[in-house]
Amino acid sequence: MGDGPVTHLVRRMESHGIVVVMPPASDPSAATVDAFSTRAARPLVVLTANRADDVYRHRFTAAHELGHLVLHGDATGDSRQEKEADAFAAEFLTPQDSILPLLPKRMDLARLAELRQVWGVSIHSLVYRCRELGLISDATTSRTYQRLRALDGQPGFIPESVANYSGEQPSLLRQAFELACKEADLSVAALAHELAWTTKRVRELLDVQEQRPVLRLVQ
Repeated sequence: MGDGPVTHLVRRMESHGIVVVMPPASDPSAATVDAFSTRAARPLVVLTANRADDVYRHRFTAAHELGHLVLHGDATGDSRQEKEADAFAAEFLTPQDSILPLLPKRMDLARLAELRQVWGVSIHSLVYRCRELGLISDATTSRTYQRLRALDGQPGFIPESVANYSGEQPSLLRQAFELACKEADLSVAALAHELAWTTKRVRELLDVQEQRPVLRLVQ
């Protein structure tokens, strides 16, 4: 992978055999869970729509769940494991040896906004990284977070939707379904029946559009 920015994180996870799913916002689980991972049958990461309006939070959450898969398997996540997964995500997305020479020695939000675009992590995460690597004090960190709250919504500090980044949206399940349709004559209705789900839910999870008949006016 090299030591630079991790591009197309979700697609990269899928390319290594991890099934990633993004249920729609209407899914009941999205109200209580930000993300979930398991290695029960095969590595699976569920990313809910709670963070889909901010691609940087979305990527960190994906890296956090990857950390759980690598470090903890299916162990129940306690506070220690959550901190370990956060530390994994920070080092995975912004390796110390690579990011340290690029971080400002004095707090510079304009510089961090530039790094956000290149490294695909939030400014909040970069501020925390500055503190973690000893570049700024706790007091400076606190003042910076206060300033970021005041700048929220301003140009350069606006969240960016995951919908604008195809490499951060899962596609493996849909591709597998499309292949099964060709090779085994599978259909949404047949899969829904086998799973005892509604066809609507299956389409939402696979990100498959309903095929409606095309009406033509005949004069």
